[in-house]
Amino acid sequence: MTSPLITTRELADSLDDPGLRIVDASWHLDGRDGYADFVETRIPGAVFFDLEASSDPDDALPHMLPSPLRFANRMGGLGLSRGDRIVVYDTSGIRAAPRAWWMLKAMGAADVRVLDGGLPKWIAEGRRVEHGPPVRLEPTVFNARLDGDAVISLDQMKALVETGGQVLDARSAARFQGQAPEPRAGLRSGHMPGALNLPFDRIVSPDGTLASEDELRAAFETAGIDLTRPVTTTCGSGVTAAILSLGLAVLGLSSRLYDGSWSEWGGRSDTPVETG
Repeated sequence: MTSPLITTRELADSLDDPGLRIVDASWHLDGRDGYADFVETRIPGAVFFDLEASSDPDDALPHMLPSPLRFANRMGGLGLSRGDRIVVYDTSGIRAAPRAWWMLKAMGAADVRVLDGGLPKWIAEGRRVEHGPPVRLEPTVFNARLDGDAVISLDQMKALVETGGQVLDARSAARFQGQAPEPRAGLRSGHMPGALNLPFDRIVSPDGTLASEDELRAAFETAGIDLTRPVTTTCGSGVTAAILSLGLAVLGLSSRLYDGSWSEWGGRSDTPVETG
């Protein structure tokens, strides 16, 4: 099995590979502009994956998956195709890059990996970077095809909750338990009945790298997850849930991601909520 992670050394050794496409997917919940950081400093040859611009503009929920056609047009405009060898990174280590990894995989890209440690580790090791306005890649064709097994809808999540399926929430323990308010206005506090909680930062090391396989397995099992059964990941808006999905993928396990996450579930009156 090829790991969904790639080390900085592996990427550095591959920079001259003509089939390689490097993607900066930095995004910040506080609204900071990831593109400005990208222009300032980036890995050579990288293109910028704008999460908001790559999401569904017609959905009131934050950064939901767009239609395959819209996604194809966006990725093709970046010079990406489904057959490329794609490496995604972000400026936080591992934060938003797993969401782009998940979106690309869900839309049919076969070879997508996340840079373990991201740009901070790359820079700390003294590796090459670029500055200033980027050179755009030639547009290409990205034949997007949505994998229905990668994503779960509201109705499917309702059925999953009713039947006791495994749901793993990446939000903080305080938000999960309903002891802290949600950062988005109008959302109830708490969690889906029967859901389990594994805050995403418990599987990301202080240096921005993902936890080891043994540490990942222990974290999932300590959270109450049976790794022999299907898992659906969720969070506030579908971004940090992808970190849990990435961790499961490192263990060779597939998962589904609830795209609407708490932004959808917590904002409705017809969805049950538990606290504590």
